Amino acid sequence: MKKNVVIFESFHGKQYSCNPRAIYEYLSSNHPEYKMYWSVDKRYAKTFEESHVPIIKRFSFRWFSLMPRAQYWVINSRLPLWMPKPKHTTYLQTWHGTPLKKLAEDIDEVHMPEVTTEVYKENFKIATRKWDYLISPNAYSTKIFRRAFQFDKEIIESGYPRNDFLYKENNEQTIKKIKEKCGLPLDKKVLLYAPTWRDDQFYAKGRYKFDLDLDLHKMQKQLGHDYIIVLRMHYLVSENFDLSPFQGFAYDFSHHEDIRELYLISDLLITDYSSVFFDYANLYRPMIFFVYDIEHYRDKLRGFYFDFEKEAPGPLVKTTDEVIDVIFDIEKNNFKCPDNFKHFHHRFCYLEDGEASRRVVERVFLGRIPT
Repeated sequence: MKKNVVIFESFHGKQYSCNPRAIYEYLSSNHPEYKMYWSVDKRYAKTFEESHVPIIKRFSFRWFSLMPRAQYWVINSRLPLWMPKPKHTTYLQTWHGTPLKKLAEDIDEVHMPEVTTEVYKENFKIATRKWDYLISPNAYSTKIFRRAFQFDKEIIESGYPRNDFLYKENNEQTIKKIKEKCGLPLDKKVLLYAPTWRDDQFYAKGRYKFDLDLDLHKMQKQLGHDYIIVLRMHYLVSENFDLSPFQGFAYDFSHHEDIRELYLISDLLITDYSSVFFDYANLYRPMIFFVYDIEHYRDKLRGFYFDFEKEAPGPLVKTTDEVIDVIFDIEKNNFKCPDNFKHFHHRFCYLEDGEASRRVVERVFLGRIPT
């Protein structure tokens, strides 16, 4: 074992992001005694190099040499099943979202390519047996994670480390700096469109299709004077959208290193069933749920853990015209959140306070009971 060596990985090495990034940044600032590396898919190495973080390329000779000797792994998705976990390695699984759609053991029927429901669930069990700790953002998630992942070790109910950024950096100076870095206009409001993937729409295993049902022509015509829209596709979606007809209005930031910056600069979120809305709720900003396929997604594809139509913290719409109408309504209402928003925030975001990374590090790395 190499003592104090920590390997981080986010979304299979594709992003410098999410809970692993927040924990990495906290350790870097407060515990320089740790030697840390990022496990990186070589196709995405440029992003990490631009951020000046130490990397090891996934599945390289160095990766195979260092992974089994590291004292800690901090990962937000699953490792390949063939990767064994040594007894001396502490595996912190951070996961990557509060669940609306059903997970793992709770899924009735899997519609993903090249895998049966039985194999999918068995593979999940193999993966979760290697975890030593699992992070949960709230009590609601803890109950689901325990059952869906068949996880009987320690769950750290801390809030999500990745949301610390939303509490510590939510100021005009940071927002302006991010917009300038991204080349976005400073005089227009920002719409963030961040949908999830569809299990049954794919090119191949791990490469999913996505049809852009939002009519950008119509949106640009009616909203372009005052708004821009930023697209952020799920990391499994393989589409590369041609937005050249919408220059100056629509921007594709699907490969931006971390969605947390896009949350911060946006005035309004448009999503569907993605867990992004649980995180975005920390900002107390309005949301629209563009759910054109909700009957299929809810009843046949995944299923939900709660009555989404009744409890969603924003209106559910099915057409671009409805999206535009709701945006105008929100504008007239000075971008206030709906009446049920406080209840939603109290249920799902009550642990978030900018200190989740500290609490996780104290428990896993320092062996303390976090305060």
